[in-house]
Order: sequence, then C-alpha cells, then structure tokens
Amino acid sequence: MRKASSGWALALLSLSLAPAGPVQAQDQSEDPPARVARLNCVQGSVSYQVSGDPDWVEADLNRPLTTGDNLWADQDSRGEVHIGSTAIRLGSMTGVSFLTLDDRTIQLQLAQGTIEVHLRRLAPGEAFEVDTANLSLTLTHSGEYRVQADPNGDSTEIIVREGEGEVIGGGDSWNLVAGQAYEFKGKDELNYDAYAAPPFDDFEDWCQSRDARENQAVSAKYVSRDVDGYYDLDDYGDWQSDPSYGMVWVPRSVAVGWVPYHYGHWVYIAPWGWTWVDDAPWGFAPFHYGRWVLVGSSWAWVPGPVVVRPVYAPALVGFVGGGGFSLGVSFGGGFAGVAWFPLGPRDVYVPACLCSARYVQNINITNTRIVNVTEVTHVYNTVVINHNVTAVSYMYAKNTAAVTAVPRDTFVNAHPVSVAAVRVTSEQIENVRVLDTTPLAPTRSSYVASTAKLATAKPTVPFARRPVVARLSPAVSRPLPVYTNESRPFNQHPSGQPSTADTPPQASREGFRPFTPPNGTKPAEPTSANKAPDNQSPSVRYTPAPKARDDMYDVHPPLNQSQKPAQPPKQESHKEDNKKEK
Repeated sequence: MRKASSGWALALLSLSLAPAGPVQAQDQSEDPPARVARLNCVQGSVSYQVSGDPDWVEADLNRPLTTGDNLWADQDSRGEVHIGSTAIRLGSMTGVSFLTLDDRTIQLQLAQGTIEVHLRRLAPGEAFEVDTANLSLTLTHSGEYRVQADPNGDSTEIIVREGEGEVIGGGDSWNLVAGQAYEFKGKDELNYDAYAAPPFDDFEDWCQSRDARENQAVSAKYVSRDVDGYYDLDDYGDWQSDPSYGMVWVPRSVAVGWVPYHYGHWVYIAPWGWTWVDDAPWGFAPFHYGRWVLVGSSWAWVPGPVVVRPVYAPALVGFVGGGGFSLGVSFGGGFAGVAWFPLGPRDVYVPACLCSARYVQNINITNTRIVNVTEVTHVYNTVVINHNVTAVSYMYAKNTAAVTAVPRDTFVNAHPVSVAAVRVTSEQIENVRVLDTTPLAPTRSSYVASTAKLATAKPTVPFARRPVVARLSPAVSRPLPVYTNESRPFNQHPSGQPSTADTPPQASREGFRPFTPPNGTKPAEPTSANKAPDNQSPSVRYTPAPKARDDMYDVHPPLNQSQKPAQPPKQESHKEDNKKEK
C-alpha cells in the first residue's frame, strides 16, 4: 500500500469545504438559510415533489424541504411539517408549496385543502404568509390559525383561534382577530363575512393532540424548541448527565456497533449541498444540530446551547480526504469511494457552500457548548482564507469505529449507506490517498432517495399552474436550470422525453441550483490581498443568540380543552363597506 505523501497528509474537512482558488470572506447575502422544513408525521398517503422535478414521490420523513418544494396529503390523509418551532398540519386533499423559506420569511401557497398553523414565535422583522388563489394572509402574531382553500380557487375560510392576521385581496385589506372565523369569496372582488369561531372538528382535535405532545416533551428542557425533532427524542432515548458534556441523549434499541451517519443516505439539496437523511424516526435533530460523542462504548448526542434559532446544518460530519476539494479517496486493497465521520463536541464545522465568517460562527456556536468564537475564527481563516487544510484536526478522524466508507455510486445516487458500507482499518486511515478525479457532482438521482417510490397520490393540477395572490414576491419565480452533468433539460424524465403532464409551459419554480465543480484539483495560492494570518480574524463581531425560554414561545394547554360552549354563529356582512375589521 502506497503511503500518502506529506502534501496529502490526512486532511479531514467538512463537505468539501471551499471552492478552489482565492477565497475572500463571503458577504452575508450569500449565506444559506438557517432553517428548513421537515415532514415529521404522516397518516395515510402523503407525497412530495422536489423543486423543479416533474415526479411526485412517497413521503421521506427526514428529508429537508425548502423553497420550491411541494407537499400533497391525499384523501383521508394527514401530514405535519415543522419549520423550527412552527407546526403546519395538512388535512385531507391538501396541497402546499413553499414559495419562500429563508431566515426572515415563510411564504406558503395553499393550492387547495386545509392547513392548521401553530406559529409559536414570530420575531420582529419576520414574515409568515399564506397565499391562496383569491387572497394573501399575513400572520402578525404568534397563535393558531386554520386556513381552508376551495379547489376551485374562489373561496378561502380562515379561523383565528388565537393571534391576529391581515388579509389582502380584491384591492382591499382586512384585519383578523382571535375567536373569529372569516370567509372570503370571489376573485377580482371579495365578498367577506365574519362569525364566531366554530367548535373544533376532528382535524383540529388531532392538531391539538400534536401540540400537547410537543408541550410535554421532557427534551425541551435540554434542547431549544427551534430545533425540529426535539419532541421525538423522549420516545427513543434517554437523557443522561455526563461530567464532561452535561446532559447528553443516548438512543435506545440501536444495532450493535451502531455509529452516527451510518443508517441513512445522502441527497443533494441546494444551496447547502450534500445532506444526510437518516432512517431513524428520531433522526432529524441529532444529525443537523449539536454533536456526537463516544461515552464508553456508546454514542451520545450532545445538543448545543438552548438558544433561539440555532443554525441548521446539512450534516455535521468531516469527510476523509485531501484538501477538501475532492471527496473521492482510496484506502488501498482495491477500495475507492467516500468516507466520513461524525464531528465531536470540540470540532469546528466549516460548510461546503459559500458563506460568510459570521455564518460559520453562528452554525458552530449555536450547535456546540464547547467551541468558542476564537476557535471558529481560527479554523475559518486557516481553511477558507489561507487554504491550509492540514492544520485542522478532528476528534474521530482516525477512529475506525467512527468512520463510514462507501463506494462512490452509493454516495452520489442516494443509495442506503449501511448496505454498502465497508469497514476500514487504522492502517488504511493512516495511508488514505486522494483520488485525482472530478469532485462529486450530483446526478438526477442525487436529489431523491434511490428507494423512493413514485406516488400515485398527487394533485390533478400542478401547483405552478394554479393562480395565487401574494403580498411578497415569491422566491421561486425563476427559470428552470439544467442538470450540471447531464445533457437533457431538468424538466425531462430520465428517458429524455419531456414531461407534459406535470410541467407547465413556463414553470414558476426555482428548480435546483447548478453545482459548479471546482476548477482543477489544487487550490490557487492565496494572494496578499486575501491572505489572512492565522491569528487574524475577519472583521466580524459575533453577537450571541439569545437564550431560549418557554415564555418566548406560544406554549399552553390545548385550546380545545378550554373552549367555551359553542354560540350560534353571528354573521356580519362587510361586502358593502369593505372596511377593516377592528
């Protein structure tokens, strides 16, 4: 076996880290969103459609969803989506599209059907908008809201259980208050009626039971309510006190020799890049937040500090490789592929996508209690600014019990990792060498799991063809790009034939952001203009995230347990004056 040269001494970096060539500190406008959506509960038949793709596939619970993605709950089916602490529940025959999902805006298109939104926290400067075919609803306070859109697009009913909102449509606007139901009919001109909120039905009772589960989660004592999936941890593991790391969570009933980031698959999701999707029902929070640590012979999850809005990461791992500019490695003995390990509590994570120094600070400090800003800045300057990839060490880089390795095809084509994984020896890790190949660009199958099944349940009319009233400009109204490593247009099936059933003539979906491989295999030397000494930090002042407390969120007993006896509906017609409801 050939020993690695000193120039390619084992370099262990996160997700190919940075593009080749001189790199200066990036502007914050290029930072990826700090949050994503996750479909965390399915009853019946629920499917999703990845942005820009014509196919609907059966739900994959832990796959992150973002701008441009679509969800459909079929007849007699229900689904629950979380965006941080906010829950969005879908009723039967309901279609939702994520028009915008970033740090400040959640904008949904309700194409048809019924959703219930429990907005637990709305920070100053943030926007939450639900758009239907005849109106746009802006939620102006935390609370619970039910919105129902007629499939024909000419009627929207809104129930404000708690909170406040504002509707625009037909050239007018109305303020909505708690305890009231509102019905808006028409398109170019809206007719508007208000009446006392009706009793809770079966769907809303189910929503209240889901709220109660979150409210009562023991894990909320140790994990921020903005970390999606904290409510799953109680059922599948136990909290233990560790002298070095404080309270840690240990999963129950895992396989002998279980290791994080081993049972699942990789997908490519722009703008973050390669993203881990775990198989476990609890496998969201522990793989996108915090860190993992070996306690004795068992792995334990160490959450970050309990703060407001910790930053989502696609996968908190380090890749075994050289320079971070290619993920392909050879271990000798005829095996070549991709290998990685979980980051420990003291490891600094540097994302693969372009991002600012502030983003790197935030994604680390909100996900580990041990790493400080000075350490993060040092690694950022070392790796991103100076391209010195051999000076960073990691906790589990050479631990054979922590490293997972798979063939390239398994990684790129979203195949199950555990089926194809091979064990590596300590000698192989010491002598790993980088393959002089093109970095791993995504293929069509990289965006959806290889085990995903085409869904028979899907909307009859594509969401992009449905009219929608929007106050904010949706982020998805852009031309469809093409695959970076295939010649056929993105909106064509693998056969090369265009899809006419689900793709409109001019689709209004963003599609996938093209993946541009770095040029060459060796980074250019940094110039004096962009080279920063190791002891020089970017001119960025870190502002710590505020500590999260339950009184900052809308946490209370289920509303359906304290509702008063229903009163006969008292209708008020406002179709003549179109004045704002006070």
